[in-house]
Amino acid sequence: MNIQLLNVFLTTAREGSISKAAQALNYAQSNVTNKIQQLEADLQTKLFYRHRRGITLTPTGQILVSYSEKILNTIEEARAAMGESSAPSGPLRIGSMETTAAVWLPELLADYSNHYPNVDLTLETGPTEQQIQAVLHYELNGAFISGPIEHPDLVQEKVLEEELVLVTSASHTAVSSFHDVQTQTMLVFREGCSYRAKLNHILQEEGLLPVKLMEFGILEAIIGCVSAGLGISLLPRSIIAAHEKQGRIRSHTISDKYSSVTTMFIRRKDTLITPALSAFLTHMRTHFQKKLELTKKEN
Repeated sequence: MNIQLLNVFLTTAREGSISKAAQALNYAQSNVTNKIQQLEADLQTKLFYRHRRGITLTPTGQILVSYSEKILNTIEEARAAMGESSAPSGPLRIGSMETTAAVWLPELLADYSNHYPNVDLTLETGPTEQQIQAVLHYELNGAFISGPIEHPDLVQEKVLEEELVLVTSASHTAVSSFHDVQTQTMLVFREGCSYRAKLNHILQEEGLLPVKLMEFGILEAIIGCVSAGLGISLLPRSIIAAHEKQGRIRSHTISDKYSSVTTMFIRRKDTLITPALSAFLTHMRTHFQKKLELTKKEN
């Protein structure tokens, strides 16, 4: 099976169109079409349905996506292993929730980059579900997500446990339960965010009707709009602590039943532990252990 054909197929499947795949690969559209037809002839099966709106994977095409990801990732790992030295180097792709990246990762990433300048470190932020899928599809070497989760292909490691709080404008009156704010607009991250999922779960548990939701892509926008009195949010205390000290917002404790949130680091079980990833795991564990010890002293 031709590796180049698999790469063209997988890129087309991910992009969802011939034209977008051609642009991503810097190929002519006819070249992409020809290569897909070659692969279909080789496998003696149709991989895409063609229609007016573009293309859609057939059932056999969907199966081949999974195998293609594994094959191409294994080839990448083999190339990396052949050229590997004991010193960490090469690409390292890490994912994270926006909130974790904003508060807990800057010091860790800076320290790691200073120790290993030959590692091409990339950080991609997004909701938990997006990070899980990126790790499963070999697009990330690992990711910080809200957990724990259960998946047969993933290894997870607990790195942090935090307290969730309701966040309002600084002038807001005291809040003792979600019933006090059930008519207010909730400011949330986009679908796939674990805090948003937690909020939905709490509202269901409390027997409350769905509140009006306003969706945001970045943390700073949520904090700014909460401060302005546009609505309220549910976030980890560590994320909003500095803003509360500045007098911009106010936090309100919620029931212990709902307040705990755990951050996990996940990676695929079959992922090659390169020197770059191994060094990152060591730095990560040291970093969060120090943070835990500091928190205990402060308390």
